[in-house]
Amino acid sequence: MKEDSREFIEEQLNMLNENPECANAQYNLGVSLMQQGKLHEAINFFEEAIVNSGRMFEAWVNLGYIYFKLGDLEKVIQANQKAVEIEPRYARGYANLGFTYLQMSQSDEAVDALSKAIKLNPEIAQAWSNLINAYIQKDDIDNAIATGKKLVDFAPDFALGQNNLAFAYYLKENYEKAIEYIDKAINLGFGVHPDFLKELEPYRKK
Repeated sequence: MKEDSREFIEEQLNMLNENPECANAQYNLGVSLMQQGKLHEAINFFEEAIVNSGRMFEAWVNLGYIYFKLGDLEKVIQANQKAVEIEPRYARGYANLGFTYLQMSQSDEAVDALSKAIKLNPEIAQAWSNLINAYIQKDDIDNAIATGKKLVDFAPDFALGQNNLAFAYYLKENYEKAIEYIDKAINLGFGVHPDFLKELEPYRKK
């Protein structure tokens, strides 16, 4: 695979030698370097691809991923905003925005972005799961539970969703439901936080 990767990079570099403004080659090089962990080099190629193609929203999304790995959440927001400006129907861009806003404790913005992502693509389970957490962050537990119930209905094997719904029920002091869903998460192989299990233990029926 490493040999294949080297050959692919050489092909893309040859294309750039023939056409220094080839956005596709620049984008492909950015992806290859990103996968190798050469993040700063990848940034350079993605930025060049963006300059040479006004529709390169995927490059913006990948830049957002790199900036997240580098811990620069403001640039993650900026990159994904650019992506959805170019392609307003790109659900993953809104999902990325929502997750990043959640990390920044900007819960209103997180709810808005995640809701847009779900409207565009209702099958992004991670967006639903993050939306549960965004509502919890807003102290809107009823909407957190409603969101979680929708998620586990269409994605019952998504363990993180079961876990997050359990936590929402716990905050609502519905311990029976919290235990029901946390046990489902455990049965799906999810590593539930030990402190949460300790909190629930007194409410289990002996």
